[in-house]
Amino acid sequence: MKIITVSEAFPEDLAALLMPPSSAAAEESPLTSRVREILKNVAERGDEALTGYAKEFDGLELAASDLRVPEDEIRAAAREAPPELVEALTLASENIRNYCEREMEVLRGLGQEEGAAGGRIVPIRRVGIYIPGGTAPLVSTVPMTVVPARVAGVASIAVVTPKPDVSILAAARLCGAKEIYRTGGAQAIAALAFGTDTIEPVDKIIGPGNEYVTEAKRLVYGTVDIDMLAGPSEIAVIADDTALPGWVAADMLSQAEHGSGRERVFLITDSEKLAKMVEDELYKQAAGLEKSESISRVLDLGTYLIVCEKGIAQCVEMANFIAPEHLEIMTEDAEDVSGRIVNAGAVFVGPFSPEAVGDYVAGPSHVLPTGGTARFKSGLSVLDFIKRVSLISYTREDLARVRNAIRAIGNAEGLTAHVRAVEKRFEE
Repeated sequence: MKIITVSEAFPEDLAALLMPPSSAAAEESPLTSRVREILKNVAERGDEALTGYAKEFDGLELAASDLRVPEDEIRAAAREAPPELVEALTLASENIRNYCEREMEVLRGLGQEEGAAGGRIVPIRRVGIYIPGGTAPLVSTVPMTVVPARVAGVASIAVVTPKPDVSILAAARLCGAKEIYRTGGAQAIAALAFGTDTIEPVDKIIGPGNEYVTEAKRLVYGTVDIDMLAGPSEIAVIADDTALPGWVAADMLSQAEHGSGRERVFLITDSEKLAKMVEDELYKQAAGLEKSESISRVLDLGTYLIVCEKGIAQCVEMANFIAPEHLEIMTEDAEDVSGRIVNAGAVFVGPFSPEAVGDYVAGPSHVLPTGGTARFKSGLSVLDFIKRVSLISYTREDLARVRNAIRAIGNAEGLTAHVRAVEKRFEE
């Protein structure tokens, strides 16, 4: 754990310390080489490769016919799931659906088809959704990805996950996903991108995963679209002396427990006293958590307590520089502080808005940009499942008004066939 005091230093001076290392490398990494091998194997051998990797990586003895989860198994899972889980997933799904419907209303307003130029909003034909299931079955990712796709109007949704348990299958049925496959890792991404005898290829791949999944998504981009390259989870908390140290520490630990050991957590405060109290709370609370081993690694290597001597304004500057996946604000005037945040995947305003609310039930998707990419990237939304097709419908009079402009630009570019295509329409 590092305590950093920032006085006159600009945030950029701390870049080497605070920003995650770049994924760019002069030479291909062993990870990339291994993922390329998996992608090639699945592209060439299809279902046979998937069943082989299921045995190698997940300990599953599968035939090709076992890859797709039967609908009766999905229905049975919905009946067997704990009622309290079903109730919770129903609440989450309704909140997500309501939020996405509001987004779609705005988008429909952009889809005007009047006049000479306009556009049409259309859903992507088929998407693949990856649900992580390695260290823990992330059942919450099902509604956070499937519901936006359905609200956007995607007609064909394929869900892939290495070991679909009762909770994931129940969540999928609740959200209306019927096409589910037992495959995970880079091999699942390959199957979605290239297709196999069992799995029809998709147009876009959505969803977070481990480093193999992320690298596979990077490599298949261009064959298909992807949502983002999500790295280990992050949380930052801007807090002042009004914040309760125990609450701040608990929220920081909520992301440290994700399990990779590479998560990054930040406290950004104008109070050295608070920083020291939060440090004590972090170690005290971590000792009693189930995933204490991986959490300890995060506390040792990925935790930063930043004390800004120039006050909350400097805390805001620091947060915008880090551009964290999740940013909580626990200050006296949290609303005002939140209005100054421009770089964050999601902002949680006030002491009763812990990050866990966003992970599970708030409404906006919890699939968010990491690694500083919130500087230019938004969280998953219905926008990720639609396209806008431009519509241009000119009359002879419309074309006459722009004829000279087309001629001037076309001649300047030396593209005289462009000019001729217009002039032909005015020949007697």
